[in-house]
Amino acid sequence: MKKLYYTANALLILILVLMVSCKKTDTIEITENKTTKKVVEYKEPETAVSYQFQKTKDWLKANEADSTKMNIVYAVNRTDKANLKKLDSVVIPADFSGDLVYYLPFPVHVSALQEVSKIILFSYPTQTFAAYENGELVRTGPTNMGRKKDPTPTGLFFTNWKAEKTTSTFNDEWELKWNFNIENKLGVGFHQYELPGYPASHSCLRLLEKDAKFLYKFADEWILKDKENVKVKGTPVVVFGSYDFDGQKPWLQLASDPKALNISESEIETQTQPFLKEILENQNLREAEPKNTL
Repeated sequence: MKKLYYTANALLILILVLMVSCKKTDTIEITENKTTKKVVEYKEPETAVSYQFQKTKDWLKANEADSTKMNIVYAVNRTDKANLKKLDSVVIPADFSGDLVYYLPFPVHVSALQEVSKIILFSYPTQTFAAYENGELVRTGPTNMGRKKDPTPTGLFFTNWKAEKTTSTFNDEWELKWNFNIENKLGVGFHQYELPGYPASHSCLRLLEKDAKFLYKFADEWILKDKENVKVKGTPVVVFGSYDFDGQKPWLQLASDPKALNISESEIETQTQPFLKEILENQNLREAEPKNTL
């Protein structure tokens, strides 16, 4: 009888252990699922980032074949391949060992944006953009925004409609690739177009083609209720700051102060906080929409 008693107790203890173990595992999985978010790991430069001026022609002779270096130099000087060659001198990093994010001003993480599934930010003073998913930087690059005569409007916008190829409302001879509209009445959007290295557009946000393609796929289009009414807006876009059109190019300061253009988490929080309520309300509407399985 004692043997049977101990055997029964042992079985009971074993069952309880298994039940607790299973319950604990389920809890961990649920917790993990709730907190899972996209985190991109970036390689930091081997040394502290610093910059210097170099003659463009001389630097290109030795480095033009290195695509990694070229991509960083295009971004730092807010220009593209064709226009870089037109510059007399360029700002060059002393160390190219890091990923692009460490040569541009946006932070890799913004706590204030953790609840925002997707957002795109454009900084007028630094002429750069950043795309975040739940507060984690997933893309950044250079932009050339509206010129002094036709400035890009600032504030909160949402992506509307997109087109792989369209024509400008200012001039029908201007072909815009990977265009995503953010202000329908004014015809403002981000798209691929040449980057001369300063704000030169008619209020749009110009991008390198690779960045325009990324944002074209990254952002969501609006959902229309009918031909005249919007049911759900697209991805939030915040354009902030002002550009000193009468001063020197801001990134030239990097040669004397590598952190001169850095954008802090607190600054992004300040710029986005007034819009968070509207952004999250629209996000909830989109998440409530039936998923298209076709």
